[in-house]
Amino acid sequence: MRAVVTGGAGFIGSNLVDALLARGDAVTVVDNLSTGKREQVDPAATFVEADIRDGFEVDADVVFHLAAQADVNTSVQRPEYDADVNVVGTVRVLEAARRAGARVVFTSTGGAIYGECLEPARESAERRPLSPYGTSKLAGEEYLATWNRLHGTANVVCRLANVYGPRQLPSLEGGVVAIFLDRLRDDRETTIFGDGEQTRDFVFVGDVAAALLAAPRGDGVYNVGTGVRTSVNELHRLCAEVVGAEQEPVHAAARPGDLRDSVLDPGRAERELGWRPGRSLAEGLAATWDWVTSVT
Repeated sequence: MRAVVTGGAGFIGSNLVDALLARGDAVTVVDNLSTGKREQVDPAATFVEADIRDGFEVDADVVFHLAAQADVNTSVQRPEYDADVNVVGTVRVLEAARRAGARVVFTSTGGAIYGECLEPARESAERRPLSPYGTSKLAGEEYLATWNRLHGTANVVCRLANVYGPRQLPSLEGGVVAIFLDRLRDDRETTIFGDGEQTRDFVFVGDVAAALLAAPRGDGVYNVGTGVRTSVNELHRLCAEVVGAEQEPVHAAARPGDLRDSVLDPGRAERELGWRPGRSLAEGLAATWDWVTSVT
């Protein structure tokens, strides 16, 4: 098929582009390179440097909308910027796709939308975002649902857990795996905010790409996670193990907007899309470390 990937020069987006090309699809990437890297885009894809907020035209069957302001701290400090990118930008993408007769697969966030999850959250769980980032992504979801009702479109939402893997930047707040591996490799101090017993659902980027490829077959909202809860302390231990480091982390005060517990129930995606995560955390960390060592 013909696919457009907004944010396709970024971490998740570039991995999705690779998967689409491997399947034989024609791919166009739209990215403003604010955090993405041009060199991460396979030359077989068409690249358009543009900001989604400016509006654009597409020629595609499916638009995978990944471009976003995805940093929780930035959303707390600059909520108007967060909303501009994640809400206004999403409306621009929806309109471009509607004019082209294309479906939209929107990458949303699980943890930041559900709020605290003592048990694996299902798609029907109460939505209680604790940060402007979560609220802006939830607003994007509601716009998709409104477009489906108003225009008869069949747009789909994928709520992602904590994604990690090759090409994740250690400079971005959400990339805790990349941060740990980068610092442990260089024998630099690692910091855990809070007591480290907060838990997350870590899903490998290759598995996320596979879920996004399957998403156009579905309808509505799908969680993309593992259903497995891992503490940040345990994550640090596993990262140190794969690196071969013995360094202990330093603990700092918890940050505003950070969740205590977040884990997703991916059962609907398995039942309706035939998707399930293929890599354990240990396997995914090993693959990520192999990539880190190959590029340094």
